[in-house]
Order: sequence, then C-alpha cells, then structure tokens
Amino acid sequence: MLFRASAKSVAAMALDSSLYFHLTEQFVHLHGYQPGPSEARSWQRSIPALATALNDAGLGDVEVMLEYALPLNSKRADAVLAGIHPRTGEPSYVVVELKQWSQAEPDEDDPTLCHVDPYAHPVLNPIEQVRRYCQYLVDFNGAVSEHPHRVSGVAFLHNATAFGVGGLFDVESDERGRLFTSDRRGEFLDYLRARLSDRHAGARAADELLAGKTVPSKQLMSVAAKEVREREQFVLLDEQQVAYRMVLNAVRRARRSDHKEVVVVTGGPGTGKSVIALALLGELYRQGVPALHATGSQSFTKTMRKVAGSRKREVQELFKYFNSFMTAEKNSLDVVICDEAHRIRETSANRYTPAAHRTGKRQIDELIDVAKVPVFLLDEHQVVRPGEMGTVGDIRAAAARRGLTCHVVPLDSQFRCGGSDAYLRWVVRLLGLEPGGPVVWDPDDRMRLLLAESPEEMEAFLDERRGQGYGARMSAGYCWPWSPEPKPGQPLPADVRIGDWARPWNLRGERSVSGAPPSALWATDPAGFGQVGCVYTAQGFEYDWSGVIIGPDLVWRGDRWVTDRTASKDPVFKRSTPDTDVDRLIRNTYKVLLTRGMVGTVLYSTDPETQDKLRELVGMPLAAAMSG
Repeated sequence: MLFRASAKSVAAMALDSSLYFHLTEQFVHLHGYQPGPSEARSWQRSIPALATALNDAGLGDVEVMLEYALPLNSKRADAVLAGIHPRTGEPSYVVVELKQWSQAEPDEDDPTLCHVDPYAHPVLNPIEQVRRYCQYLVDFNGAVSEHPHRVSGVAFLHNATAFGVGGLFDVESDERGRLFTSDRRGEFLDYLRARLSDRHAGARAADELLAGKTVPSKQLMSVAAKEVREREQFVLLDEQQVAYRMVLNAVRRARRSDHKEVVVVTGGPGTGKSVIALALLGELYRQGVPALHATGSQSFTKTMRKVAGSRKREVQELFKYFNSFMTAEKNSLDVVICDEAHRIRETSANRYTPAAHRTGKRQIDELIDVAKVPVFLLDEHQVVRPGEMGTVGDIRAAAARRGLTCHVVPLDSQFRCGGSDAYLRWVVRLLGLEPGGPVVWDPDDRMRLLLAESPEEMEAFLDERRGQGYGARMSAGYCWPWSPEPKPGQPLPADVRIGDWARPWNLRGERSVSGAPPSALWATDPAGFGQVGCVYTAQGFEYDWSGVIIGPDLVWRGDRWVTDRTASKDPVFKRSTPDTDVDRLIRNTYKVLLTRGMVGTVLYSTDPETQDKLRELVGMPLAAAMSG
C-alpha cells in the first residue's frame, strides 16, 4: 500500500497536488524505479474523481487505502475503501478499480475480455478484474477469509459514458463485480452509501484488514490433484486470466473451424505460468478436450504425475515430456501445454533414440505439429543448459514457417518471493542480468533476505523455520563432484563439502535411498531437507524458505562478477561451450536458485571476497534475525 487516509484528507491532498508527489515518492522507495505515465495519470485524475465521489456521498470519514498490495502477489488494487456497513455494523470493504477509458469494446469471442485502443493485447473486463481481486483478497487475507460477505468490488470508469463502453455490461454483475460510468455517477454514490456508513470512521476497519494474517499460498504441487480433477483452486488475475481465456478461445475456434493457432505466455519466476497451465489442463480435462501437459523437466513431470495422479492413472498420463511426440501424428491432440518451454531442446533425439526415429526434426516443430493449439509458457531468463532454445523468437519463427497465427501474452505480476517485485529486481541487478550493477537491499514487507556466515548457520536457521511449520530447502551452484548413487542401505556420499560441514547432493535416481526422496520429489517431500539441491532439481518448484550457497563458479572481484568455468562440475558444459554461454548460464542458474523462496532467502558464499560484498549488499546478518 502506498498511502492511506480518510476520504476527506485524500480530497484535500489531491487538490494541492501533494498526494501525487507523496504517492510518487512512496512508489520509488518501494519499487526502485519511477511510476509509468499511465500510473501517474491515474493518481492525478482517477483518485481525485474517487475522493470527490466519496465526499459527495457524505463518506468523508471512510478510510481510503491507495495502491493496496494483494497478499503474496505484486498486483495492486487501485483503492480499497474501509468502513462500517450501515445495516450490519460489521467492517465493510469495497475494492475499487479505476479506469480512465472513454471507449472499450468487448472481445467478439469472449465478453470477459475487452479491447482498449492503447493496448496491443486484449485486457480483462473491469467487472471481471475487480471480481477476481475480491476473490483473491478473501482467499489470502485472514481478516476476511472467514467473513467473505464483507468484501465487495466495483469498477468506476469516470471518463466514460454508457455509450462508449456499453458492451462491457454484457458480463454478469454481482456483489463483487459492478461497473459505473460518469453518466451513472448518482447510482455509484448510492452503491457506496449502501455499503459504507456515513456515521462511523473507517480507520479501525482498515487497521483490521491490514493486520489480517496472510493465509499461506496454496502451493502448486499440493493442489495439483484438485486443480486437475475438481475445480479451480487458484484465482487467476488480470493477464493470467487473459492468457487462460485466450487459450480456451483459441481451442474453441480451432474445434469450430478446423484450424491451428499458437499461444505463447511469457513471464519471470513466479508469474503464475504453471498455475495457468494446471488451470487450463483441468478445464480442458473436464470438458473432454484431448490435451496433454509437457515439460523438459523430469522432476516437474514426475512430481505432477505423483501428486495429481495419485488416485487416477489416467491423470498421470496427462503429464509428458517434450520428447514424447517424435512419432505422434500431426494434430492428434487439440491442445499441448508446454510448461517451462524455455527448456525446449534442438531435437528430441538422444543416445537411446532408435535410428528410425532420428529424423533431425526440431523439437519445437514436433510440439507445434502435434496439436491444433500448442501453448508455450516460458521465461527466457531461466535457460540454464547449453542447447536449450525455447524463446519467443524461435516459436514465432516456427509458427510463421507454417503460416500460423502466434499470440503472445506477457505476464507481469509475480506470486513467488512473497510477491516482491523489489526482490526480483534486486536479484537481476545483483547478478548483472539487468544494467546498473548490484544495489543494497532495501527491506520491504514482502520478502526477507538474510546472510549466513557459514553453511552450519544457514542450515540451523532453516531447520528452525521448519520447526515453525515452514517448508525449507538448501541449494547450491554445481561446484562439487557428484558421486555415484549408493546401494540401498548405504549412507549418501557427502559430496558438498565446505570446511568441516558436508552434506549430500539430492538423489539423481528414481528411487528413495536411505530415507532421501528420489530426485523428482526432492523439492516437495519433507525428507528432501537433508540434501543440497541443484538447479535442475529446484527449477520449477517453490518453498517457503530458500537457502542458497554461491560456489566458487561465481565470485566478486574488485567491481564486478567473474565466472570461473573451471570451478563448475556441471557435465553439460563441454569444452566447445563458449565462455560467454557459460557465463550467462551460471548467472541464470543463480537467478533460478535465488527465486525459489516464497517467504525468505538466506545467502552464503564460499568465497571470502564475495561474502564481504554480500555483507555490503544484504545488510541483515542471520545472527541478528535469529536473536530478533
């Protein structure tokens, strides 16, 4: 949240422009960059329109929370109004989405989407957008999770008339999704008066909402079964829902007119790509549409098979690998959902592939050919192996060669790392993946970042968090040798050695050994805590607390990072792999490891000079956090 005050105070500050300057200052402090032009215009024009409406309705004492951050998510509601319900006397909250649009047209295939001139892609109908914000707030804020009736939602298009946006009313309205335009301003004031009392101040109700305990995120694997077999468990917001609807609309068009189109969904760690993939698979499965989920990750696919298909064999068969379609007939599926598509390889052939199947056909072409609607969900910054080539450019080019339409939907907001945009930007600046160089971590209220002085200290802290009910894992750069798997009953070899501390890597095989879970379940089985995970095991998963050991393959020297390929034990790096590729892939590896945590990350470097640099940047030593 950027600011809160009574509607009376907000109106007064909007009048003398101090509100705009205050919001800008707070935004820069929290996010580390200047707000965009559309955001600035909203603060100058839309918020004053809302404040005026509240005061004209006699609701000057209602508390207004501006740019209210949704829990565990970087999405912000334009405003949440807090007060007392005039009839029940209970706290009452109105989530408000403000739009400056004067014209908007519903999508001809799907009224929950709409087209607005400045945007290249369709956007969510504001009624649907605010309804989903309300549902998400109820799902994740303990103050209202037991009292869902206290939350209502409204979109106010203060520049529009019903003539310019009339088609938006085709979406069904309810208590959490209403829309008012400037020519229905009187109705808007009545709507507000019906939910917020003019006799009570709203500050205490606002306090209660802000103090509401964040209900733990419904982590991906623990709800996979219900997601596929029963109903939606995750509320998809904004561009997530747009991506979801675009795929379903493409499927409908493909089935109706027997043609193909390609959909690409791009986004960084935790933007909800895998959630969209599961929601789509669940919906298509329920509709009886032939669809499969595919990844290039053994860990991810096996975990999905185990969790989602624990009781029904047919559900397990929905989860395949990218190389499963070498001999499949063209368009034999309606949909293939390619999750973690940045891991697509040049071809599907490997050393076990029979000669008859070694056609040289590109894997990306196989995936496009097998389904009427191939869907690719990817993050180009998570490429960690040579030969991985799932980029938007590659997919566009492959679609163009076939004369196919290719839709690209970018995801902006993220749900991992506590929904902290500031933390994600800190990571990419730290690793030199974005210009500007590393910056000192400015703590926010969404993600904790700590520095351990030894692996022993890190492990003890994480184990303590596990005792409090959190999930936790330790991972490291691939800087230690990996011994062969022991025979059953023998102890795991403690390959990761730092001083007197030594722990085994996660298992590579498909069976449990000495109580340690098989590779595919390291991130989700509680017994995985005793082993150190590598990037190939951790990628695609999340846990509450993440401990990351930066090994000697990435060290700070003077004023920059230096990658040392000789310190890497990763067998995927061949002599022929160029130094520039090794450098990029090692940095991407640490980006993946540093973005697994939902609540906090603990860092430690084995290199003294690098550890000194991290002390400068992180600020909070682990000992202080433990004593605090």
